[in-house]
Amino acid sequence: MEKIDTYKTIAKPATGYFRDRGSKFPAFVYEVESEEDVQKILLKLRKEYHDARHHCYAYRLGADHKKWRANDDGEPSNSAGQPIYGQIRSHELTNILIVVIRYFGGTLLGVPGLINAYKTAAADAIDNGGITTKIVYDNIRVDFEYPAMNDVMKLIKESKIEQKNQIFELSCSISLRIRQSISDEIIIRLRKIKSVTKVELRSKTYFL
Repeated sequence: MEKIDTYKTIAKPATGYFRDRGSKFPAFVYEVESEEDVQKILLKLRKEYHDARHHCYAYRLGADHKKWRANDDGEPSNSAGQPIYGQIRSHELTNILIVVIRYFGGTLLGVPGLINAYKTAAADAIDNGGITTKIVYDNIRVDFEYPAMNDVMKLIKESKIEQKNQIFELSCSISLRIRQSISDEIIIRLRKIKSVTKVELRSKTYFL
């Protein structure tokens, strides 16, 4: 099965806002790449908005959309985190975190009112941030002996792979940026070339 290597995410960090019967719901949206990114942002917002009653959020990670979480932070079950996450799903976004903070206005909104508030604030933040499509690339390092040069370079040229850094001596090394959807195939083909000594996946990058 071909890997999915494109995804939609927020174009820029942004804020949104909703108010209902005195309760204020400022919203914040960010592009994130890991759960560590999520925790850092949550900690920052909790410090900055320490006087707010609730910090509800949802996030989704990965081009395959498999890793996600929704948190009600003390609001009635599924009245906050899930409505926020519903906006992430409906816009088909990933690598995204949305946090909606609530300042209680003294009047209970009820579960339907809360669902509408958190959903609307999250949607406003997404609208203000805009949506962009990105491509996931694998960064590969290939080590090989000089006699393999022609075969390695032929494969790179045929596959239209971007070269980043290279060392061409008796022992050679080259760094490549390969779309994730074809990286497994390219790695297999490189490893089959005689005198290729090492093919290593170094990291992932994300580009428009």
